[in-house]
Amino acid sequence: MLDAIGDGRPRSRETTASRAKGGLLVSGGFVVLLFVIEVVNMLTLHALNRTFGLRPRSLDGLLDIFTFPLLHANMNHLLSNALPLVIFGFLVFLSGLRVFLTALALSWLGSGLTVWLIGDGGITVGASGLVFGLFAFLLVRGFFNHSWRQILLAVVLFMVYGGILLGVLPIMGGFIAWQAHLGGAAGGVAAGLLLRPGHTKTPAP
Repeated sequence: MLDAIGDGRPRSRETTASRAKGGLLVSGGFVVLLFVIEVVNMLTLHALNRTFGLRPRSLDGLLDIFTFPLLHANMNHLLSNALPLVIFGFLVFLSGLRVFLTALALSWLGSGLTVWLIGDGGITVGASGLVFGLFAFLLVRGFFNHSWRQILLAVVLFMVYGGILLGVLPIMGGFIAWQAHLGGAAGGVAAGLLLRPGHTKTPAP
């Protein structure tokens, strides 16, 4: 049963609406920030990548874990990540700010640490690890939460975007940082485990 608030509107509906608005603002704002950074990066001939890109197994590279998802090789690289970031970020945010920040942080950390540990040796940049982390979180959380609605959403997302999961495999090679994808996805699954019922008091819609 829904709790009524002062103006007669159901509290849960207002909460969902406010979360939806917040999700669009946060995920959209983050992507706008990435575009601003990429413009600056282009104007400096991508000097930011050389300075703040992630260098595997380097002591200085440990600090780059916190900066490399903010940078991209070029505008096309950023465009390929922008829409999934907005969609997945928005969907995760519907479960609340704390859930969103936890999933994002573990995806970020998992992606960075995996690249630092087993990266090929070049400089890695890009937010695709975050994309894989948020996507993996959305795929598994319904099973951990025993929520048929979240499982149904996961099935739909898998049907639409499931092909990107091939990006976690070493066979992709080339210019694709599969290590970032794998680590990000692992971080997303870890977030799903951490936020499952019994470990958090934040209800997921």
